[in-house]
Amino acid sequence: MTATNSNGRDPSRDDSLERLNYFKKDDFENDWDKVAEHKFGRVYKVKLKLWRQTCALKTMTSDYRNMINMSKIGNMKFNYLIFIYGISKDPPVLVMEYMSKGSLDNILNSHVLMWPKKFQMIHEVTMGMNFLHSLKPPILHLNLKPANILLDDHLHVKISDFGLIKWEEFSRMTEFVEHLSARGNIHYVPPETFTQNPEPPGTKYDVYSFSIVMWEILSQQRSYQGLSMTEILIRVSTGKRPSVEKIPEDKPPECHDMIGVMEQSWHQDCNQRPAFSETVRLTEVLSEVLKIPDTKSRGEIRKSLTKQIWLNASNKTADTSGNTSIYSLLVKKDFESFKKVLKKEHVAMLFKDNDSLLHHAVASGDKESVQMVLNLGASVNCQSVKGYTPLIIAVLHKYYEICSLLTDCGADTTLSDGDQWTALHFATQAGDDRTTRLLLNNKARADAKEKDGWTPLHLAAQNGHENIVRILLPRLDSVDEQERQSGRTALHVACVYGHVNIVKLLLKQGADVNKADNFQSTSLHLAADGGHFRVVHLLMNEKADLQKFDDQSYSPLHFAALKGYAGICRLLLSKGVDPDSRTHQNWTAMHLASLKGHPETVLVLEEHHGSVNVQGKDGWTPLHLACHHGQEEVVSVLLAAGADPNLAEDNGWTPLHLACNSSCFPSVLQLISHQANVNALNNNQSTPLHLAAQLSNIPIIKALLMNNAQQGMLDSKGCTALTMAQRGNNTEAVQLLDS
Repeated sequence: MTATNSNGRDPSRDDSLERLNYFKKDDFENDWDKVAEHKFGRVYKVKLKLWRQTCALKTMTSDYRNMINMSKIGNMKFNYLIFIYGISKDPPVLVMEYMSKGSLDNILNSHVLMWPKKFQMIHEVTMGMNFLHSLKPPILHLNLKPANILLDDHLHVKISDFGLIKWEEFSRMTEFVEHLSARGNIHYVPPETFTQNPEPPGTKYDVYSFSIVMWEILSQQRSYQGLSMTEILIRVSTGKRPSVEKIPEDKPPECHDMIGVMEQSWHQDCNQRPAFSETVRLTEVLSEVLKIPDTKSRGEIRKSLTKQIWLNASNKTADTSGNTSIYSLLVKKDFESFKKVLKKEHVAMLFKDNDSLLHHAVASGDKESVQMVLNLGASVNCQSVKGYTPLIIAVLHKYYEICSLLTDCGADTTLSDGDQWTALHFATQAGDDRTTRLLLNNKARADAKEKDGWTPLHLAAQNGHENIVRILLPRLDSVDEQERQSGRTALHVACVYGHVNIVKLLLKQGADVNKADNFQSTSLHLAADGGHFRVVHLLMNEKADLQKFDDQSYSPLHFAALKGYAGICRLLLSKGVDPDSRTHQNWTAMHLASLKGHPETVLVLEEHHGSVNVQGKDGWTPLHLACHHGQEEVVSVLLAAGADPNLAEDNGWTPLHLACNSSCFPSVLQLISHQANVNALNNNQSTPLHLAAQLSNIPIIKALLMNNAQQGMLDSKGCTALTMAQRGNNTEAVQLLDS
């Protein structure tokens, strides 16, 4: 590191930069591996001598002060932003976190991504961008594109190059656009940038860029392929966007919702684009649906998103039929002019998606305009292509007075849209108790089911609307109605989301505490899986069956252990739950807690006599799982609790084999200190040293040799550890093993 003066400070620093790390060339090893090159610099993979940490060095054409500013911003730690360790003046580079899989730009061209991974990437980008925009003042990226979205070994996202482009540094808009074009960013620039009198870019600039990135992830194609810069400018300025039809046909149903998010985000009017604070919630819901192979929760997860996209779009429906005059007055909210020019023939007009003038009058929110359209003979129960009635639109926008007017004029409260959602479904999902009462008093069915069998009670229970639940309960004959996809009742849904007061209300109304869904999960399973301690305690007091197993033989204890909810595990165990009950795959709660790295939960299970040496699938113990997955703290806890470090699984692998194979150095040391056999043989006659040498892990090789590992042992193919190291071309490993 660079030297400091007598006050302990680097004299080249100013007072605002105390926390930055300053590096010099000697801090890096000599082997610089170039991993990327572009017009504005290069990226090298280099190892820091002192830290023994692989990092990325990014050379830039920016001045040194700009690099310092970037380093200050990048010094903030957030999971989805690239971390900048510091800077070097000679050579002038940013010292950054190394991302082994490079950029999203490369991955989109070289890999076929599965839908869950695409959704995960999109959500992680929104997480990073939401963090930047939530700062005071917001940090604008202005350079968001796949090349600046980096990926780790597991294809998790980190955003880079934020704060690099600053609007203030450009004297005029044309200079700004020219700079973006030179960087190859023109595909991601929003239409307002090309207008005559543009405002300085705001957060919605990044939202637009994100929408094009979304399209490229979903389609795995480059946007505006083959078009010149001028052609792209013309297309974007006139409202044209990449074709949604290019997104593969094998897309899951949830992709339609993700496309809806994308289309909102590239809206021509920047004011109509959703903020990342909104988008992040929608993408989280969608990524959760596909993230886990177990699809039990798809039903209620999708319901938390359903219809929100249409609500945002309803005020910005474009009229493509040519009937612009009367419609535009409503859009501009020029209600006086609208009332003056309104004629009977206008009432019969149809706009996009068969929306009538009454639909748009309702969406405008002006009660007098709605009354005039009705007086001229508009059908109060007209429906659009998607089945929306004027009443549904009024409910969506929470226009109570208009809802009341429509019901007074004979609006049918039982009509539903294409998904069989009634106005009452929308009102209960939104928690609108006033409108809910109005609809129920006008013959709305409290037990109405949409196409998946969800009732208004399900929606109120999911969204935590206790007031709505209280209104609905006296109107229902049964509170145990099950939706179709997962077979869940309102009680199940309330337990998934941890709404304890709603759980109390439903139980008091006679909800079956032990009713199972289609996967044989009870409310207790779902509450334990969600970590809702108060709900679990309440269900137990209501005689919930603690030993009930789902269709995979998971008990509530298994779910709590898997997620690391130690308090819930302790509560269940205190009531006599068997700590060593097994799933269909032969796992105990101890296995699951070890697999996921929950040391506190492991301790709780051990305190209640859970076995630390129980062998599950393929003979694996909790210690095998912890070593294989690099759960260092759990390894320590298990060994302290008496786990056998020399117990072999079915293929002869000991925990030490697995720790070496996972390059988990701290666990290797822990195992050796607890008398693990460093010369144990697996079924392939490989020792831990063979595995460490194969991976060229120098610290582990040294630790094994210092503890009497035998170098000359042959595996089933006749190879020694030295042979493994020679194949890996690691000079240091070869020297260690050849001595």
